[in-house]
Amino acid sequence: MKKAYLTLQNGKQFVGARFGAEGEITGELVFTTGMTGYIETLTDPSYYGQIVTQTFPLIGNYGMISPDRESKKPWVSAYIVREKCDEPSNFRSEGKLDEYLKANGIIGLCGIDTRELTKIVREAGVMNAAITSKPLKDLTAVKGYAIKDAVKSVTCGEVEYSGDPAGLKVVVWDFGAKDNIPRELAKRGCYCIKVPANFTAEQILALNPKGLMLTNGPGDPAENVEIIENIKKLAGKLPIFGICLGHQLFALAMGGKTKKMKYGHRGANQPVKNLTTGRVYISSQNHGYEVLSSSLDGVGVLSYVNANDGTCEGFDYPELNAYTVQFHPEACGGPQDASFLFDKFIKNAREGKYNA
Repeated sequence: MKKAYLTLQNGKQFVGARFGAEGEITGELVFTTGMTGYIETLTDPSYYGQIVTQTFPLIGNYGMISPDRESKKPWVSAYIVREKCDEPSNFRSEGKLDEYLKANGIIGLCGIDTRELTKIVREAGVMNAAITSKPLKDLTAVKGYAIKDAVKSVTCGEVEYSGDPAGLKVVVWDFGAKDNIPRELAKRGCYCIKVPANFTAEQILALNPKGLMLTNGPGDPAENVEIIENIKKLAGKLPIFGICLGHQLFALAMGGKTKKMKYGHRGANQPVKNLTTGRVYISSQNHGYEVLSSSLDGVGVLSYVNANDGTCEGFDYPELNAYTVQFHPEACGGPQDASFLFDKFIKNAREGKYNA
């Protein structure tokens, strides 16, 4: 295995061994705490532009399984693990992690002390990094890196249909949607029409849907000016459910504000508290920005908070028949504590609650 260097924008350098594709890359360095679900992580469009570190030490032990993908291709810029498994053991396995990354042009790095790397990010915050074949001395390009046009880069290129054509018609506005969102809707009897991010409010309403899903996606939510303006036109016209980036975009459309978090929430063990019932749910999350709940005072009702740091995890907008959450109720491979939120959306859409 060839040697490669991981250089952080603060100058800290790690030496590891290459796997996956050859090459050099610069990206935003983040970590995720999931013990399982690496296939879903690799193929989640929300990781666009990011070098992803797995905190769990052994990755690849159940191989690569195409039905478990969340999109047709991996979206991470590069992938860092402590130890990769070269002999997966799983009756569903279709191949090795190393082979998958090679086939898809994704650079991998193993043999890195991921505990130390995670501690650095937790203390200093998310930072840029580069993987190179030789030690990197000039950090100018690393420090200047920024994720741009993220949603435009990951959204679908054309309208896609799934589910029962005779079912409840729902538009899934694709900002970088995980495939399990339309799957969960189709499972509940919906006919899903997934549309690209550049669709206008008029185009969406022309489809005559009974409900609108605002999906997850990558990047800075405030970058999506056109989408935010179109959400303003749609608010109150039909039942709306927003997840992750969709939650942030709806908040911005309502006059709220977002800010970049120190190191975000990424993993499958984030506790969120329902402020009405007091019940805590364990959730899957993947985001680097948060909605500032105080910026929506008098506009909506704060519904969920993160039980660890108190950040906003959900908002209800009763007068607009809309609600949004920062976490992932469609989580696959789990946890599935919050899947009832899809049932709530279906109920709203079936009852035809319009506020226009």
